[in-house]
Amino acid sequence: MSQPRLHLGVFYTGVGQQYVWQDPGNADHTTIDTFVEIARTLERGLFDAFFLGEGLRVRENRGRVLATDVAGRPDALTQLAALAGATTHIGLVATQNTTYNFPADLARRLSTLDLLSDGRAGWNIVTTDNAWTGANFRRGGWLEHDRRYERATEFVEAAKAIWSSWSDDAIAPDPTAAAWSTPGSIRAVERHTDLVDLTVVPTLPRSRQSRPVLFQAGDSPGGRDLAARHADVVFSANTEYEKAVAYATDLRRRLAAHGRSPDSLRILPGATVVLGATAAEAADRADWLRREQINPQRAIGYLEQYWGKDLSAYDPDGPLPDIAPAEGELDPSRGTLSIAHRTGKHDRIREWRQLAADKNLSIRELVLAVHPREHTFIGTPTQIADQWTHYITTRAVDGFNISPYNVPATITDVVDLLVPQLQDRGIYRTHYDTDTLRDHLDLPPL
Repeated sequence: MSQPRLHLGVFYTGVGQQYVWQDPGNADHTTIDTFVEIARTLERGLFDAFFLGEGLRVRENRGRVLATDVAGRPDALTQLAALAGATTHIGLVATQNTTYNFPADLARRLSTLDLLSDGRAGWNIVTTDNAWTGANFRRGGWLEHDRRYERATEFVEAAKAIWSSWSDDAIAPDPTAAAWSTPGSIRAVERHTDLVDLTVVPTLPRSRQSRPVLFQAGDSPGGRDLAARHADVVFSANTEYEKAVAYATDLRRRLAAHGRSPDSLRILPGATVVLGATAAEAADRADWLRREQINPQRAIGYLEQYWGKDLSAYDPDGPLPDIAPAEGELDPSRGTLSIAHRTGKHDRIREWRQLAADKNLSIRELVLAVHPREHTFIGTPTQIADQWTHYITTRAVDGFNISPYNVPATITDVVDLLVPQLQDRGIYRTHYDTDTLRDHLDLPPL
């Protein structure tokens, strides 16, 4: 059996606590120069793909703008269309929402990117569940968790039908033909349910890779099943080795249930990478990063979500709030927390009070202790390359989507310091030998 190859992407979110936005070395997130520099650096590092996350509305906390996010939310497809002309090989993946978009419109825009980039486009499928995003749109509202995945499944099925509606010979081969299209070569697509209702005659042919590569970010049962049905690549939070193995085993079982082979899907969990010249230096940098990400403002904001009250008068370095939280659970239509943390808040607050009393913790110290941690690879380039070799050779993953905490420095360090170590171990390409995103990922042809 040939040596498996590690696949790498960068997930540039633009939202959340991941970025140390107050670091003066962090680039401007609303100028094209930043994105061109990042994409070209990744292409120099022979990455498979550049992901753009997207938020359709700035995040809020108790009705106020969450001012500790990175500034700006440029449209992902517009940014990637610009990058298509500034790059030649790297895949361009747009996060796009199935709850608040329309299938025919989004399929056309994604197909446009795929054609403009000559087969390098991808779609990261998400199903945003919060009502403040829905307030931006005519239909408003939000969908319950299970219904979101029902709509996403129908949405993706409709998009795939639209992308396959043109036959390969639809366009006449030369100008002497009687018409530009072969009769019957373009088929209308219809769907009529309470979640997806459309009749469309698609306007674009297939790209060199046939259609955009489908990425699915989901860890819930609904997300996993959607990935097993339709995704080409799955983007998960299961990065720690044992969790990665369990996730891969479950996903491959689901693939078999849908009649798909294990090689029809690539598993690329998210990864934060903290590099240092020595293990001690990397550990110090990781500790600094954690404290910068959970800064005083974010610590207060985190507790405000549970208390349901304004806690801005409390000292982040002082004791926990001495007032009772608001009655009721967290509002599932508005919270920025994961579904697992939206119930049982009163029990959780009692546990936090006991922990803070036992260990004499301030607000910020408590949040540092209890806030969910993302798995982070910390060490020298040699150490992390050794870890990733173990992951890839045991098929725990097919690669990683790196989440940078600072741009461009984090990305430049990975390309200049970590990539050569991966190449030395024979698990990473030394040049691009393919042109489309689907081929970069070693996915079977459609």
